[in-house]
Amino acid sequence: MTMQQALAENNFTPFPGISAQVYSRKDFEAVRDIVYDIAGIVLPPGKATLVYSRLAPLVRESGQQTFARYIDMIRKDDGERRKTINALTTNHTFFYRESHHFEHLANVTRPMLMAKAKAGKPVRIWSAGCSTGEELYSLAMTLLGPDKREARAFLDKDVMILATDLADHAVAGAKAARYPYEALKDVPPDLVRTWVKKVDDEAHIAPELCGMIRVKRLNLLGPWPMQRGFDVIFCRNVMIYFDQPTKDRLVARFADQLLPGGHLYIGHSERVGGDAQNIMSLVGSTIYRKGKA
Repeated sequence: MTMQQALAENNFTPFPGISAQVYSRKDFEAVRDIVYDIAGIVLPPGKATLVYSRLAPLVRESGQQTFARYIDMIRKDDGERRKTINALTTNHTFFYRESHHFEHLANVTRPMLMAKAKAGKPVRIWSAGCSTGEELYSLAMTLLGPDKREARAFLDKDVMILATDLADHAVAGAKAARYPYEALKDVPPDLVRTWVKKVDDEAHIAPELCGMIRVKRLNLLGPWPMQRGFDVIFCRNVMIYFDQPTKDRLVARFADQLLPGGHLYIGHSERVGGDAQNIMSLVGSTIYRKGKA
């Protein structure tokens, strides 16, 4: 170890008063490697304080007293390891985020999906990395539209929206389908009037809309059990936490999972790269179509 490395190790104090015996650089690197191997999330050195603040309560609850002992525990204990991943995932989201995606869905994709549903063909949509469900229900309301009679073209047919996330608390939030009413302020009012019931200060998503949705826990880096292809995949602001090789592999898998002509919607700072570029065409701002545009 060089003098600079030794100084860096000695100065590794995410919070004043926290000794290296409790939380060291080696502990951070061990957590970093575990999280990357399981979830593909990259934790650069600047996230050392975040790792401490989010895991310290789990360390205390476990009775292990130091991060090193806790890390030994999570290597052996699947349940505790799952808690660690839950704690280190970021679930920042809000309704109608990146509204141009929902405008494209309403004006371009929805008519094609409605024609397909009316023809008796299955329609499948996937919200991958759905977090607590704000994207999911923005998507579902946009698909159904403000007219309940017109929405029967979807509700009465073989139409399903799959929503998945890695974090248990995110999956629970999406399943609950209840939000502070103020959280829907950016959603078009006609959609809110049709598909949301206000109960005190809460927004309750309509049960008939929820009936077309399946919310599941899924690690995007693991096996995918879905047999059918998808017409639409939303995966927005998830890949920002991955390195480039992981992004390229994931996008290639999405491209394989899409039906010909299907659309992939990704986050504003994300791009389709790698092998998927050969079969995906850019048709809007961070909107891609499988096949030639």
